[in-house]
Amino acid sequence: MRTSVTELPFNSFLGIQTADNPSQLLRLPAGKQFLKHLGTVHAGAQLALAEASSGEFLLRHFGSTDGLVPVVRRLEAKFRKPANGTVTSTASATPESLARLDAELSSRGRSLIPITVELHDESGTHTLSATVEWFIQRLPGSGNNT
Repeated sequence: MRTSVTELPFNSFLGIQTADNPSQLLRLPAGKQFLKHLGTVHAGAQLALAEASSGEFLLRHFGSTDGLVPVVRRLEAKFRKPANGTVTSTASATPESLARLDAELSSRGRSLIPITVELHDESGTHTLSATVEWFIQRLPGSGNNT
């Protein structure tokens, strides 16, 4: 059982970490390996942080993904400003969508949920807004303890 998506091999390879600030979720540290030709943080690095952040949000909601198979179905992003240095994330879902998720997993064994992610760089600049839609299916015989 993983306690954070930062333990996944790809996220670990990128160096994605839990944010120090409790108002933030995850962070991608500054590093030249994340820069594109203009000297700002590459779009792919930001998208990886957005996807990881949505997964971390869900992991914290469930407490564990044991008995569940979560898969990203769609990711829609808008790049707002160039990102410089460390990039941090926040993620959220409406209470209604979380309640529907839990109810559908209990009754149907599967559900979709959109997670909203916002990224900011170390200067506080809002660099990306994304919606990550997850398809989540309960494994047969895993119970309904959401």
